[in-house]
Amino acid sequence: MKNIFYTIVVILFITSCKNEEKQPQKRLQPDWKTAQTYYLTHIENTIKTLDSLEKTGISSNNAKTVFSKLREEFKKAEPYASYLNPEVGHRVNGPALPVFKDDNQKILHPVGLQKLEESIYEGEVANEEFLYEIKITRGMLNVLKNDIIKRELNAERFFVSVHQQLLRIVSFSISGFDTPVSHLGINEAAISLKSLLQVYNLSIAAIIKSTNTALDIDFNKKIESAVSFVEKNKDYEDFDRYTFIREYVNPIMATWINIRKESNLWEGSDKFPFNFDAPTFFENDSFNPNYFIPAINRNPSKKQIALGEKLFFEPGLSQNGKMACATCHIPEKAYADGLKVNNDNQDNPLKRNTPTLLNVVYQQSFFLDGRSETILDQVSSVFTNKDEFNSAVHKFSDKILNDTTYIYLFEEAYGKVPTRNTEVIKAISSYISTLNSFNSRFDKNMRGEENTFTDQEKLGFNLFMGKALCATCHFLPLTNGTVPPFYKETEKEVIGVPGTADNKELDDDLGFYWKYEEELHKGMFKTPTIRNAQLTAPYMHNGVYSTLEEVINFYNLGGGGGLGFDLEYQTLPFDNLELTEDEQNAIVAFIKTLSDDRVAGY
Repeated sequence: MKNIFYTIVVILFITSCKNEEKQPQKRLQPDWKTAQTYYLTHIENTIKTLDSLEKTGISSNNAKTVFSKLREEFKKAEPYASYLNPEVGHRVNGPALPVFKDDNQKILHPVGLQKLEESIYEGEVANEEFLYEIKITRGMLNVLKNDIIKRELNAERFFVSVHQQLLRIVSFSISGFDTPVSHLGINEAAISLKSLLQVYNLSIAAIIKSTNTALDIDFNKKIESAVSFVEKNKDYEDFDRYTFIREYVNPIMATWINIRKESNLWEGSDKFPFNFDAPTFFENDSFNPNYFIPAINRNPSKKQIALGEKLFFEPGLSQNGKMACATCHIPEKAYADGLKVNNDNQDNPLKRNTPTLLNVVYQQSFFLDGRSETILDQVSSVFTNKDEFNSAVHKFSDKILNDTTYIYLFEEAYGKVPTRNTEVIKAISSYISTLNSFNSRFDKNMRGEENTFTDQEKLGFNLFMGKALCATCHFLPLTNGTVPPFYKETEKEVIGVPGTADNKELDDDLGFYWKYEEELHKGMFKTPTIRNAQLTAPYMHNGVYSTLEEVINFYNLGGGGGLGFDLEYQTLPFDNLELTEDEQNAIVAFIKTLSDDRVAGY
């Protein structure tokens, strides 16, 4: 009897063990609610601190201290608040410039944190205006607060918002874009990183610790190391941005991607401008071209791209049979042409300088005056322009079929030979959209593949990102005017380009003024990329400057306003940047490192 009892006990024990083996271990879940509360708390603190600033007053000696605290609180809430409402988030923390609304043609006066900064640090603002700025900013902050309350944090929102904030550190905080007067942005880079670590610990750290303790420890160490670097090097002009990005931000970025994958909570998405698996913002595939391409032409096939490449060099597309895309966009010249301006189809000078097509897809505005909103519209406009192809979009240029290769290529790419130029334009646009590369010496050094930057080039980069203010318009890493981290808008600027290289008179090209005939837009042009600038002389919309040295000198003098031109709405500071000759040469040396090996013969 005793033996039977023990036998039953053993059987029950073995059965219990087997059942336990069969039951999968319960997976830890992220604490999104606590993380969301963190963001909500800090947007509420931002509003409370704004109230304190109002009570403190613009003339108080304590105003700058309160303002600094205000910005710190906003930086902690910014990732989620601005993710949920990009337009309001950017307005709260955007440049202190008038905003023109396309939908109703109204001009909104500058408001937000940068305008408050300007009022506090530069003065010359009546108390009544200061109170108005606070009122409008408070209203926008309350909008962001309500968004945080209503919309629950989840994996996608969390990982996308963190990715965006890491880019803001690189593009905005350390460049002076966020805080152009106070230069608090250097310290705010550390604030953003510490905040990231806090939110990580509140939300998903337990998951990572349970599966990969070493990864959690590594992430903590890298954040702490980066914060320590900032806190020991807070001076705006002397801050080593090159080292900070390469040695601190990039490793954090790569580790964060490993954390996202380890968490197994979200795989990434192609509906955003980023490749969420790219370990830095300086990889060949860091950005997603499809985000920038019109939906009707996304994910082109290899055969459509090959057809587009052949069409790019086809003069038969133009009415007179003499002009192709490659007439002005020559591969060996970085897809520019090396001319002040090229000629039209009657051999008369065109109006503007030919820009490069390299990385052109990463824009939301095309042509120097911004008259086309998509790359398809840009190519189509070349067809319809009487001075260029002078061909109807709806009528197929069948004379190109004299080259019978096209019949095969069209059938392979689109299943038929078209009867109008729509497919032709799509194919050319598809090819142009592949002319992307981030494989310059700068990129290779940023990625840590090389360590070949000279001291002069490092200085040039640090000046470009700091004292010279270049990166406040030419945003890193694309170095064009498409605004991070949402990339929904490509900025245009009024800089006062002269008509001749002696800088004596303002150029008479009104640029974007054509669209609304607003004084605000006179002389306004799209901000182009700096990448490959060494290879695309001459410079400016009118090709007025032959060398990069002349361009840097123009900016150093304060643009057109600094030259004495009457430019009420210039978007550059009028002040002389006070760059020494050595500093100007260093910036030129850095710009030359942006020349890409994609360019034929380079």
